[in-house]
Amino acid sequence: MNPSAHNTILITGGGSGIGRGLAEAFHKLGNKVIIAGRRKEVLETVTAANPGMDFAVLDVQDSAKLASFVDDITAKYPTLNVLINMAGVMKPENFADSTDTSAADEIIATNLTAPIHLTAALLPLLKQQPEATVMTVTSGLAFVPLAMTPTYCATKAAMHSWSISLRYQLRNTSVDVLELAPPYVQTELMGEHQASDPRAMPLADYIAEVIEILSAEPDAKEILVKRVHPLRFAGDFNSEKFYAFFEQFNNAMASH
Repeated sequence: MNPSAHNTILITGGGSGIGRGLAEAFHKLGNKVIIAGRRKEVLETVTAANPGMDFAVLDVQDSAKLASFVDDITAKYPTLNVLINMAGVMKPENFADSTDTSAADEIIATNLTAPIHLTAALLPLLKQQPEATVMTVTSGLAFVPLAMTPTYCATKAAMHSWSISLRYQLRNTSVDVLELAPPYVQTELMGEHQASDPRAMPLADYIAEVIEILSAEPDAKEILVKRVHPLRFAGDFNSEKFYAFFEQFNNAMASH
């Protein structure tokens, strides 16, 4: 994905955190950016601060309204060529002390089910474009789980796997699939304290490095800032060896 190519970009969860940071960065580079989220007042604040940016209200967990949302987006933005599935929720869970799975259900619906549904619904439009991108959002915790947030980490691991398969399935189309795997970043994902936690990467620094990677490494499959490398490669993982084996394995399976 060329961040300076005058793309038309839809970002879910674009009202805050990394989503807003990316939206504003892409907007400044001359792209048409549409942010989507549940809270209209938050979206209005962001677009007011960034003249020319648009918003659309979307609750990613409300699958009943997905078709009408996609119809509206397709009608208003027929050149849409980038989808960034940023919306996410992260909550602590302790199954040693509680059998309540309500948080797990919400996390799975938001982080896994919703991006799969939205991506599938928008693929017909994206495939019509000369060049298009689906950007999934995982986490360094997809590779080294944080035990206090087990379902969050599991959804990110699942989205990592899904992204690899989707990229393979779309290999003969105009749609590229990128995976954004952030480290611990100063946002309010886990509460206000996180936005100022010195252990977390400053949001502005993270956004700047992501844009730099997108510009300098057009063939990158995973968008990994240096800060996330210890998590991503904790098990001496060889990404080149993995992707080579993945291609070989899937090509062999497809030939039978």
